[in-house]
Amino acid sequence: MNTVLEAKHINKYFKKPVLFHVLKDINFKIDKGEFTSIMGKSGCGKSTLLYILSTMDTDYEGELYLDNKLITGDSKDKLSYIRNKNIGFVFQFHYLLAEFSVLENVMLPAKKLGEKSFQEIEHNAMHKLKILNIDYLAKKKASQISGGEKQRVAIARALINNPSIIMGDEPTGNLDSHNSDNVFNIFKQLSHEQNLSFLIVTHDEDFAKRTDRIITMEDGRIIS
Repeated sequence: MNTVLEAKHINKYFKKPVLFHVLKDINFKIDKGEFTSIMGKSGCGKSTLLYILSTMDTDYEGELYLDNKLITGDSKDKLSYIRNKNIGFVFQFHYLLAEFSVLENVMLPAKKLGEKSFQEIEHNAMHKLKILNIDYLAKKKASQISGGEKQRVAIARALINNPSIIMGDEPTGNLDSHNSDNVFNIFKQLSHEQNLSFLIVTHDEDFAKRTDRIITMEDGRIIS
């Protein structure tokens, strides 16, 4: 199997107000096409871990590998590039720009990366919207579409640079059960058809139970 993401002996300390050991010797790997969820009570370190895995937080001990390359210790610019190109993000809130059209929102990370022409990016963005069955919304402003549609646009945006992995922090946290199901089914389909890996932090047990694997955390450790 191709490993997309691997964490080796990750430890994290908060220094203030007192020294606190937040993450304790975290080890796991995620293979290509694997759909994994992370569960655990609030405060167990899930979001802290996701922050490190997504290269946003570099103040940790241990090693992080993306596509079998060590990225721990890379420069800020390099990590920013890796984050934009290789990791797609879907959050609880969609963070769309209200005044931009759906299409423009999806194009943004690719424009930032600057590796393709405007026409190519526009074409790719339309393709992603088609995959998610929302291409008919392309010209609408982000402020004019429903919550469930917004989350699908956010997923299309996460896909635009063809990342190795999609990371999600409670991506269904703000959605009703119908739209949560939609998001789950989209992720499942993408992991099967595009062989895309997913790592999703969630409180939703029904969601987690249907993923390929659940990583359970407690007090900063992985317990299963």
